[in-house]
Amino acid sequence: MPESVSARFAELCDQRRRRTPLQHLTGIAHFRHLQLQVGPGVFVPRPETELLAGAVLTELSELSELADTDSTTKNDKARRPFVIDLCSGSGAISLSVATEFDRVDVLGVERESAALEWSLKNLEQCRLGESTVEFISEDATTIAKARPDLCGRADIVVTNPPYVPDSAVPRDPEVAEHDPAAALYGGDSGLEIPGLIISQAEQLLRPGGLFLMEHSEEQGEGARELLAATASLRHAATFQDYTGRDRYTAARREA
Repeated sequence: MPESVSARFAELCDQRRRRTPLQHLTGIAHFRHLQLQVGPGVFVPRPETELLAGAVLTELSELSELADTDSTTKNDKARRPFVIDLCSGSGAISLSVATEFDRVDVLGVERESAALEWSLKNLEQCRLGESTVEFISEDATTIAKARPDLCGRADIVVTNPPYVPDSAVPRDPEVAEHDPAAALYGGDSGLEIPGLIISQAEQLLRPGGLFLMEHSEEQGEGARELLAATASLRHAATFQDYTGRDRYTAARREA
């Protein structure tokens, strides 16, 4: 083995021993069918979030089947479904949805400039077919005011927001020292920022549209309470991750 290769390998091993995330060393995070570019400044996507993307794809499939079978929706068959991904980060959810479902339009909303740069890099390497993805620099907690043209248009609003309580510093150095704080901490209880995002999602969704939000295993009840306090988001239900822990909550906007 060339000395330069063995020296570089030893350097990488030393960085990993010091708990630099493996994904930062390889530059790649695997998510569903994608290989995403990640590094400093962006949240490394987790396997549990694959389920959130899967729930979006399931809803899109059901919308497509409804349009094919319901005679009252014939005029809507040409309308492409529209998904808004709030706090889109690396683009994991947005790009998974667009590459796995044909003819969907996805808008990723990300406030942090470093994370937005990573999502744009990932967009460049994806083959979208007839789907589209756009990433914009906006705050997910004020997007409806900043972009009133988006209100009432989304078939699905999905979000993996910051939801760690401010005082609950993660134990793993890979998370505490390398994931950006803006992607982790959601307020005193962890649900303050998610609560603001729920308010935005209610305005962005069309009647009948679906809202999906990831949260910690302890926050399912709190998420359902936040949804119940809105004017139109109803039928909240919490779903589990691969380990059987509460991981995301869904609700539908009524007219």
